[in-house]
Amino acid sequence: MLTCPLCQGALSAVDNGVACPLGHRFDRARQGYLNLLPVQHKNSRDPGDNAAMVEARRRFLDGGHYAPLAARLAELAAEQAPARWLDIGCGEGYYTAQIAERLPGACGYALDISREAIKRACKRAPQLTWLVASMARVPLSDASCQLLASVFSPLDWQEAKRLLAPGGGLLRMGPSRLHLLELRQKLYDEVRDYDDQKHLELIPEGLRLAHSETLSFKLQLDSSQARADLLAMTPHGWRASAERRAAVIAEPFEVTVAIRYDWIEKLQASQEQE
Repeated sequence: MLTCPLCQGALSAVDNGVACPLGHRFDRARQGYLNLLPVQHKNSRDPGDNAAMVEARRRFLDGGHYAPLAARLAELAAEQAPARWLDIGCGEGYYTAQIAERLPGACGYALDISREAIKRACKRAPQLTWLVASMARVPLSDASCQLLASVFSPLDWQEAKRLLAPGGGLLRMGPSRLHLLELRQKLYDEVRDYDDQKHLELIPEGLRLAHSETLSFKLQLDSSQARADLLAMTPHGWRASAERRAAVIAEPFEVTVAIRYDWIEKLQASQEQE
């Protein structure tokens, strides 16, 4: 299942880590995760979210603000009943752990390029295999997963297609047009609309959209800490001016949460020929 990020050979358990037939070895960190991101595959010293961003996300999500989103994601994953699944770009593991709770008999994997995120994530569900790895070079074998989860995360579509077994699918969760609209209106003079359909145009041949739905609700942000954390965990935290960010943190306000879920299936060989 696990593959070597250097030679793509199969990884097997050895002592406190894994190794491939060519002798490339990767030790397990004391927190329990495997680091399968070789230095030559990094584009910076510590890629991905830093500790401050990860902590902001952890506080906000553990505060329950997005609990309905996680609950629906886990329900949709459970409906597919995969034998093996992977959360690509799992962050600090909030959504991953809830999927794992609904799939107790499945073999679960989760990865993120941020070591700071994975260090915290693996505490949420120690039974999963947690990986520091690249989403563009996922160290798992071809057609090995029946379900891929992608939550607010960039996606390499060809890599997703490679990983999926025929009949399996990608469960994608991302913002719709109205998501955090009030926050964006406070931060920018001109608010750009999300294009709800843009990601669908990127779906490669051999995959098809099988189901879509949207979950929306109003969220009252009374805590200055919650408002600061929401800013820190989104791109708006560094795109907007310091003055606008300070104004957002200063006063309570209500914001729209509007999230789209897509189930994108990998076609069977017979279906591709139709």
